Amino acid sequence: MIAADRVLVVDDEPMVRDVLARYLARDGFEVETVGDGEAALAAFEAVRPDLILLDLMLPRVDGFEVFRRLRAAGVASPVIMLTARGEVTDRIVGLEIGADDYVSKPFSPKEVVARVRAVLRRSRAAVDGEGADPLRFGELEIDARTREVWAGGELVQLTPKEFDLLHLLASRPRTVFSRYRLLDELWDVAFQGDPATVTVHVRRIREKIEGDPSQPRHLITVWGAGYRFEP
Repeated sequence: MIAADRVLVVDDEPMVRDVLARYLARDGFEVETVGDGEAALAAFEAVRPDLILLDLMLPRVDGFEVFRRLRAAGVASPVIMLTARGEVTDRIVGLEIGADDYVSKPFSPKEVVARVRAVLRRSRAAVDGEGADPLRFGELEIDARTREVWAGGELVQLTPKEFDLLHLLASRPRTVFSRYRLLDELWDVAFQGDPATVTVHVRRIREKIEGDPSQPRHLITVWGAGYRFEP
């Protein structure tokens, strides 16, 4: 029998925790809920969830700090951040530091469950590494099996979402992807998502792999259309 995926819900609003727990459990997930950041860190050690739903505005330790501590400890479990409607800055910062997705409050519980399933599906596909040989472009190497990127002989530290974005573009060289298409393929939020999310990620990747981020060699902006990878 296949074990159910475990989801840790971290939110200081009891009603939000209860509703999400009920919908997730109804969809076959095992669910643990906590109401503050310190409890979230302790619960992660005990539960070892497959995915975390993490509110940003938490008492004691906020969601950003919880996320940073987990990643610093080497925790790779995907994280979906919960943000209040209108908190564009928090949402972009959350994605910029490596969150896998976000959902704005108020939200539909069914939408959250769908996002959870989509993120877990993408996460497992990434772990499988697709069995492909590394992509090599001069001094740039992208290895889907190890999820490592090397540039100029040095290992580049990318967030999971940055890696997914770079690998998608590099695996289809010279193909132009609009920001909405990238949102659809990597975040599953084509119609609700903010295209600035993609812009932020591209900028961060350029800063890490390009010799001169202001004059990129590989990640090229196609004005009015999107981005392409130039091999």
